[in-house]
Amino acid sequence: MLPAPGEVLHFSEDPHIVRFEPHVAATAQQPEAYVWAVDALNAPCYWFPRQCPRVCAWGEGAPRVHAIEARWLEAVQTTRLHVYRFDAVDFEPFGERPHAHVATRPVVPLGPPVAVDDLVGMHERHGIELLVLPDLETHFSDVRARGLEFSGIRLGNSGIGPLGPFPTRR
Repeated sequence: MLPAPGEVLHFSEDPHIVRFEPHVAATAQQPEAYVWAVDALNAPCYWFPRQCPRVCAWGEGAPRVHAIEARWLEAVQTTRLHVYRFDAVDFEPFGERPHAHVATRPVVPLGPPVAVDDLVGMHERHGIELLVLPDLETHFSDVRARGLEFSGIRLGNSGIGPLGPFPTRR
C-alpha cells in the first residue's frame, strides 16, 4: 500500500480511529506532539507489526531490502494492518532528511482505513526482498558499512538494542 499523489499514510493495527490527535509518542526523541505519516519512499518501512524490529535499506543501484528477525516472522505473516490516507497538505516534512511527515493539529483521514493482511505478499508485489535472519546486528552493520540509505525501526525490541545507540535513519 503506497500513497496516491498528494497523500501521506499512517499504518495502524487499530481499525477504529476516526480522528488523529497530536501526541508525544512513547519512543519520541523530541517533546513536541505530532500526528505521524509517511510518504511513498518510507511507507514500505511500516508494512510490519508496530513492535517488530526491522532494518529497511535501499540505495542507488541497490535493490530495496527489508530484514526482520526470525522470531517475528509469524507476527508479520498474521498481523492485519489498517492504512489511513491523509491529504499531504495537512502535514510537514520532519527532519533534515525527511523520513516522515507530521501534523501539529488534529487531522481526519480522507476515508475509512484499508485493511492489509498479507504483509509478506505486499513486499513481494513491490519487489522488496524480505530477509528473515536469526538477528539483525550483522545485517545492520553491513547496511551502514555499504553507505546505503536505511531506516532501523524498533531496534530496541531486537537483539541489537542493548548494544548501545544506533542511528535509526541515514
